[in-house]
Amino acid sequence: MFIQVIQGKCSRQDEMRALADRWSTEMAPHAIGWLGGTYGFTDDGDMIAVVRFESLEAAQANAARPEQQAWWAQMEQLFDSPPEFHDSDRVLMMMDGGSDEAGFVQVIRGRLRDPDALEAGLHDMETMLHEARPEILGATFAIEPDGSFIETVAFTDEAAAREGEAKAAPDTGAAAEAMRSWEQMVSDMQFMDLHHPWFATRA
Repeated sequence: MFIQVIQGKCSRQDEMRALADRWSTEMAPHAIGWLGGTYGFTDDGDMIAVVRFESLEAAQANAARPEQQAWWAQMEQLFDSPPEFHDSDRVLMMMDGGSDEAGFVQVIRGRLRDPDALEAGLHDMETMLHEARPEILGATFAIEPDGSFIETVAFTDEAAAREGEAKAAPDTGAAAEAMRSWEQMVSDMQFMDLHHPWFATRA
């Protein structure tokens, strides 16, 4: 899988949402290798799009289509300034990657000291989270070559997510060990909340 994350300031949010929805209905059926996307606006006015493709090559082929280029020219004009792009063909999925039924999404940016260690321990982390945080429906990790990552976490709803955050972390056992390993593995964490996310998935 390949993930492209697009992030940028947007004060014309209604227009942005309408254009994104038009892509999903009119262009998605013809997109090359497109699998789906998670979208939303942060409290700071950023638009975030986490778009999934079968591969980097498919994403590049789709971007080269004249119809896609024309659509992007319209989309680009709706950002207040040029957006950031983050591309990753190293993608890890936890609990099948999430759900289009999620009522709340948190996007986490940070840096991994050892991406291989994360991949090796992902199953144990998934098991721990499934037991300790049942409101988490799944997540994707898009890891760039320099170790920076963007994690997209899907929750049942925001109230359940906040309740889960407030729980005291275990101090003994496998769950505590997994938490300590995660804390030692990451740095420069930035959390962005999508209170009203929307989704699109290939039919």
